[in-house]
Amino acid sequence: MYCEDKFVEIYKQSPTGIAFCPYRICPLGAHSDHNLGKVTGLAINKGIHIAYKPKQNGVIEMTSLQFEKRAQWHIAGTPSVKQNDWADYLRGVTIILSKKYPLTVGICGVIEGSLPIGGLSSSAAVTIAYLSALCAVNKISLSPQEYISMAVKSENKYVGVSCGKLDQSCEVYSKKDHLLYLDTKDDSYELIPTHPNMKPYKIGIFFSGIERNLAGSKFNMRVDECRSAAYALKAYAGMEYGKYEETFMRDVPREVYEQYKDRLPKNWAKRAEHWFTEYDRVIRGAEAWRKGDLDTYGKLSFESGKSSIYNWETGSPELKALYEIMTTTDGIYGGRFSGAGFKGCCMALIDPSYEEHIIEHITTEYLKIFPELKGKYSVHICESADGINQQK
Repeated sequence: MYCEDKFVEIYKQSPTGIAFCPYRICPLGAHSDHNLGKVTGLAINKGIHIAYKPKQNGVIEMTSLQFEKRAQWHIAGTPSVKQNDWADYLRGVTIILSKKYPLTVGICGVIEGSLPIGGLSSSAAVTIAYLSALCAVNKISLSPQEYISMAVKSENKYVGVSCGKLDQSCEVYSKKDHLLYLDTKDDSYELIPTHPNMKPYKIGIFFSGIERNLAGSKFNMRVDECRSAAYALKAYAGMEYGKYEETFMRDVPREVYEQYKDRLPKNWAKRAEHWFTEYDRVIRGAEAWRKGDLDTYGKLSFESGKSSIYNWETGSPELKALYEIMTTTDGIYGGRFSGAGFKGCCMALIDPSYEEHIIEHITTEYLKIFPELKGKYSVHICESADGINQQK
C-alpha cells in the first residue's frame, strides 16, 4: 500500500494502524435521501486507506496523496469555519466528535484513494476512515449510527453540502454480496442477500476523466428546488408546513403531488417528478433483487439515470455520453451516473463474461467523442464489499 510506504518516508517509522472505508455505488435511490427517500446501494472493494500513528501532543497532521497541501491543526483548536480545502471534511468531523467525546490524542496520517475522485463518495469515505483512526488513537468506540450521523453533520454544517445519509450509510452498513435497502426517514434498513439464482455480476466504474467538487456544483440548488416543491405542495393542499428546512418531499402524499403538480414552477415540478418516480423505482428494485431478477433491477437503474438527466437535470456532457453508450452496450444490466452527476463517473452492473467487450467498446466510443480525455478517462472493474461495520 502506497500510503504506508509514504508514511515511512515522511515519518521514518511504520504506522501503528491502517484505517479503511470503502467507496459506494447507488444504482437506485439517487437524489432522494436529502428528502427522506428510500435508497439501495453497495459498498465496493475500493476505497480510502489511511496509514496513521497517534500524536500525544494533540496535533492533527494529515497528508493526502491526491492533494498537495498538508493539513495541520491542534485537536483543541480546530478552525470553527471551513478553510476551503480538501481537509475541511476532517476538520468538521473533528469538531463534531469532540463535542461528544473528550479528545486528547492527535494523529498523523497519510491518505490514499484507490480510485479517481468524483461520484463514489470519496468525501464520505475519507471522513469515515479518518473518524475511525481518530477514535482508535483516543480509545473511543462509535456505534454505526454515530459514524453516519457525525459524517453527515460534517458535510452539512461545516463543509456546506446539503447531502443526505445515503453515502455514509452504504459505507457503514453494507455487506459483501448483499444489497443495502435503506429508508432514510427512520434509518431502518435491510441487507438483501444475492439470490442463489441471480445472474453473476460485477461493478463497472467508468471515470469521465473530469473530477468534480460537490460543494462547488449545483447540487445544493437541486436540493433546494426539491424542498421548495414540497413546501409549495403542502401549502396548496392546506397541509401544515412549518419551517422550510424541516420540510421534506417524503411528507407529501403522492395524491397531493398528482393533484397540484401543474401549479409548480417548471423546475420544481421536474425535481418532484424525479423524487416520486425514484421512490417507486427503489421499492420495485429491492423486490427485483430479492427475487434474483437482475435484468429488472438493471433496467430500473437505467431509468433512474434517464430521470436524473431530464428531471433532476444533472450530468455533464461527458457523463451523458457515457450513460448513452452504456445503454447500448451488450453485457450491461443497467447503470447511471454515480453520485451527484456533476462530472465524476458512471457505474454499471455488468455480466462478467462480457467484461473485456464492455471495456473495449465503451472506451472506444467515449474517446471518439472526447479524444482529449485519453489518459484521463479510466475503467475499473470492482466487486461488492463490506462496509466498516462488517469489517473484521
